[in-house]
Amino acid sequence: MTSYAPLANPVFLQACLGQATRYTPVWLMRQAGRYLPEYRATRARAGSFMALATNVDFATEVTLQPLARYPLDAAILFSDILTVPDAMGLGLSFQSGEGPRFARPLQTEADIAALAVPDMDKLRYVFDAVTAIRRALQGRVPLIGFSGSPWTLACYMVEGGSSSDYRVVKTLLYARPDLMHRVLAVNADAVAAYLNAQIDAGAQAVMVFDSWGGVLADGAFQPFSLAYTARVLRQLQRHGPDGAVVPRIVFTKGGGLWLREMVSALPCDTLGVDWTLNLGAARAILAENARPADGAAASAIAPAALQGNLDPGVLFAPPEAIRAQVRAALDSFGPPSHADAARAGVAHIFNLGHGISQFTPPEHVAHLVDEVHGYSRTLRRA
Repeated sequence: MTSYAPLANPVFLQACLGQATRYTPVWLMRQAGRYLPEYRATRARAGSFMALATNVDFATEVTLQPLARYPLDAAILFSDILTVPDAMGLGLSFQSGEGPRFARPLQTEADIAALAVPDMDKLRYVFDAVTAIRRALQGRVPLIGFSGSPWTLACYMVEGGSSSDYRVVKTLLYARPDLMHRVLAVNADAVAAYLNAQIDAGAQAVMVFDSWGGVLADGAFQPFSLAYTARVLRQLQRHGPDGAVVPRIVFTKGGGLWLREMVSALPCDTLGVDWTLNLGAARAILAENARPADGAAASAIAPAALQGNLDPGVLFAPPEAIRAQVRAALDSFGPPSHADAARAGVAHIFNLGHGISQFTPPEHVAHLVDEVHGYSRTLRRA
């Protein structure tokens, strides 16, 4: 087993498990990305996105870049959600101005019948990056691993890339639900194997991005997205190689309508929410199913924390407006209901309601992080 430096800042992991924290931890989806000039410089050196994502040294470098600028409470692996279908043989590429494309999308019943969980050795570059990043962090903050959800991956695999209306994948869903279930079942088992391999490599928390769950109709979300995300979670190992609990996070963009169902159906520790949901109302829903925040949290798996949910557009406003919106989000969640790890309570991890925009001024992020840390400490003294 690889040994790592002791974790100096456990606040993010504590919050994921519903434990009391000194302040509200913060990290940002896509915190390593195009809004940072240093990221753009590294990508230029790499030559392409895939060359960047598949090179351990480059992936480590860009994962650490935002931590050099901001006192964030977690790092997230730099990779892409489409690495799994690429390993299935679909042929991933990124075209300038067009986003991801698959050379061999799922177009026929035979394509779907041939689909299989890939050999995880094809994704060795991801696991090697996890280990390298964990070492490079030297215990500063925890490292989050991630994957796309089975449904979100299926959208790209069937459409062949990004879509504005999901016409092809929804046609398959409604016309041939048996084929759709086949794709989702394979995806779920592949995602579970992928995340477990990231845990073995050193990831201290794992996150499932159900980025396109919110495009489904009520009645379709439950069997085609929620059920398969739950299938992933049921297969995940609870502890890392060092014996530490590995929290699970699920984020469904546009999923606020189904929050109660997610709380009931998903064996995860933290639920991410977008900016359309009131944090106080969401907290009340989680509190209805609150679990003990003591040692039982290590074995009982039910959502004990919320992650979110500032509108990324706020970061284009002047600094004082950013700080005011941060305070409003923290006030919406409310002050902590528990002050020690032996009491039950719903915790909060501050994040955006979706990924940070590439056009965000980097200096504006500093105001967000500073206000989260400062104001959340004030709330704990109230």
